[in-house]
Amino acid sequence: MRHPLAAAALLLATLAPAAAQDRPPLHPSRDVSVTYRVEGGAPGPGAANSGPMEMRLSWNNAEQKMRMDMPGGQGWSVTDMRTGGIFIVQDAARMVMRMPPDPSRPNPAQPGPDMRFTRGSGDTVLGHRCTVWTIRGPEGEGEACITAEGVMLRSRGAAMGASGSMVATQVAFGAQDPARFQVPQGYQTMQMPGMPGAPAAPGRPPAR
Repeated sequence: MRHPLAAAALLLATLAPAAAQDRPPLHPSRDVSVTYRVEGGAPGPGAANSGPMEMRLSWNNAEQKMRMDMPGGQGWSVTDMRTGGIFIVQDAARMVMRMPPDPSRPNPAQPGPDMRFTRGSGDTVLGHRCTVWTIRGPEGEGEACITAEGVMLRSRGAAMGASGSMVATQVAFGAQDPARFQVPQGYQTMQMPGMPGAPAAPGRPPAR
């Protein structure tokens, strides 16, 4: 399962800005679910741009967790902002892949020294006011329009070998069901391939 596109990567980058600079809010200040129209090109030479797809991001403020329902039925993931742990779910295969916290960033809400943010003008999306931020980092650059409550309403940019954009089509504030942010019961759990102790992919020898 690859990352859906660069604009979403830039959104995640805003979760770890450098602390000593003007910056957007780290994350939404209350429960919200946002549906986006996503467009972008896949990484790789000669890759064609994909048509518009739908992606949804949901935020559980009490548990500090973010759920991403990815485009094209690729599955969904949950990031725990308190621990840095991530799990990715493929419902069709009834499988869960876990990504343990990055030892170099034990808390993803702590400063990321390589990210740079520049405040721009204001804008309005779906009746919500937001501020345009230019985002630059070692893996790419772009811009995102983020509300004072930390809700990203649109973004565009290039990162991880892809370029893309996303714009909110629906913003729904309200309590989120905690069950949507938990590992489903009865699913097979695996460690993310390529990590120490992970099983080798079919047809490939174990990593040495």
